[in-house]
Amino acid sequence: MASVNKVILVGNCGRDPEIRYLPSGAAVANVTLATSSKRKDKTSGETIEDTQWHRITFYDRLAEIAGEYVKKGRPIYVEGRLKYGKYTGQDGVEKNTVDIIATELQLLGGREGMGGPSGGDEDGGGAPRRAPAPQQQRAPAPAAQRPAPAQKPSSGFDDMDDDIPF
Repeated sequence: MASVNKVILVGNCGRDPEIRYLPSGAAVANVTLATSSKRKDKTSGETIEDTQWHRITFYDRLAEIAGEYVKKGRPIYVEGRLKYGKYTGQDGVEKNTVDIIATELQLLGGREGMGGPSGGDEDGGGAPRRAPAPQQQRAPAPAAQRPAPAQKPSSGFDDMDDDIPF
């Protein structure tokens, strides 16, 4: 029987990646990722935010990309697998660890700090932006010269925006 070990996280980086190279020359990058959830306390009615910290490890080309583009505070999407480990702390106590070994990385949010323009109209929502299309300056052709528009079969998705964020 097949098994699945898959994790999907979307959160904000807690620190800049630490890059190192193995003796084989393969790159390894480590970063922490914060994910938050909010809930309302039943007794007091106030909103409680719960933040979880995850240790992410990138290898090879993905590590090099993370080292170049991932920065503290930047939102990212990570897919990977769980890896459990143990180590003995300086106090002699054995401790358990959980790491995410990343297999996919997507940078979310704007391009601030990436060499591109970062206009003052950032909404902080992390949605990609598309520049408005340039306006046509030509006058429309007379009706006799315009070709009839070709009829396309309707797919049911004609009214959907094609600016999908992934």
